[in-house]
Amino acid sequence: MNARLATLLDVEEIRQLRVHYSHCLDSGDFEAFDSVFAADARVIVTVGEMRGLDAIKAGLADAYRQFDRDGRGYYPFMHVVANHQIELTGEDIAEGRCYLIDFETASKPDPNPLLLLGLYRDHYRRIDGAWRIVETRLEVLWTGNMRQPQPERTR
Repeated sequence: MNARLATLLDVEEIRQLRVHYSHCLDSGDFEAFDSVFAADARVIVTVGEMRGLDAIKAGLADAYRQFDRDGRGYYPFMHVVANHQIELTGEDIAEGRCYLIDFETASKPDPNPLLLLGLYRDHYRRIDGAWRIVETRLEVLWTGNMRQPQPERTR
């Protein structure tokens, strides 16, 4: 029973970590990424690949400024994650995947708020007693403009 309870607690902590990432990103709280990513983490998303916490903070902050075309001072997206599947693959390591539903809140000619649908593939590690993302890769499955080049799918 204790092992099952520990597994449930680990899975929930990882699930909350992914949600915390979305809230940090959407609110522009890049300093809070210290509690999301490992120092040597790797992030592969639509704006490119970043390695290391400093590069992740800088890269996502730059994307934040780039996409704020209305000058409102906040990220014009809402990153909704769902269907999170997590597998503990070792005592302090795990893998997961979840769906991303990305809504755009900025003004644009097209009133459809859906920007993209994607799949996050993550690797997690427990560091100093807390789970952190060590690698995340966003696989874009659909965008409003499917003529854009799409990242390679990983299996």
